[in-house]
Amino acid sequence: MRRAVLLLMAALLIAAAPFDPFGAARIEEHPGAQVPMSLALTDEAGASTTLARLGRGRPLLLVPVLHDCPNLCGVTLDGLAAAMRQARVDSGRDAAVIAFGIDPRETPADARGDLARLTGRHPELAGRIHATIASDAAVHAITGPLGYHFAYDPRIGQVAHAAATAVLTADGRLSRWLYGLAPEPADLTAALAEARAGRTGGWTRRLILLCYHYDPATGRYGVAIDWLLRAGGLAVVVALMLFIVLARRREPVTRC
Repeated sequence: MRRAVLLLMAALLIAAAPFDPFGAARIEEHPGAQVPMSLALTDEAGASTTLARLGRGRPLLLVPVLHDCPNLCGVTLDGLAAAMRQARVDSGRDAAVIAFGIDPRETPADARGDLARLTGRHPELAGRIHATIASDAAVHAITGPLGYHFAYDPRIGQVAHAAATAVLTADGRLSRWLYGLAPEPADLTAALAEARAGRTGGWTRRLILLCYHYDPATGRYGVAIDWLLRAGGLAVVVALMLFIVLARRREPVTRC
């Protein structure tokens, strides 16, 4: 009987929340993890490239994004650009900055459009930032070792993923993650110094913010995510009430 109740509870939860963006989109810390630097990618011009070719012996600031994103990806790139400007990080000299497309359905035109919008807001980055796309296998070959998880929600046609920047050493090892929309300039400076020295596993503030059905204008998640959270809570309450009712029915009757 108890097993049946547990199965019913699980079924209720799954039915109420068929897609859990907070579970699907997460980052697991893998300091020192090695990413494949020679894996074939495609840049914004449609040319074949690699992380090694883009890095040219410099640390890498790798930002997982959707190039045609309705949510936070542009804000994340803006925040990184602002932090670089405040920290006086030269994207040509100090690091290779890569907007790393994680949606294999996107095209070089999407990557070019992303860069055009970004450099329109930050002219100092013109010609000093790269945008890539890749096959699904290639994307996961890079994001997998980094512990970066994301998932596509077919109901709304969006990819749930975390807003963050991976700081890699010149040879492609994860030094640390910078979380959120805009890293602190001091954190960015320290992370690049560690990556330049080949050190990994530096301290960082960990705050995961999802790029998924998010309205940057209001700073709130949209109706879909609010509904999921409420539906999940309601399912838990219903399941607990059902468990209590069934448990009470199984109590033995005491006769005087």
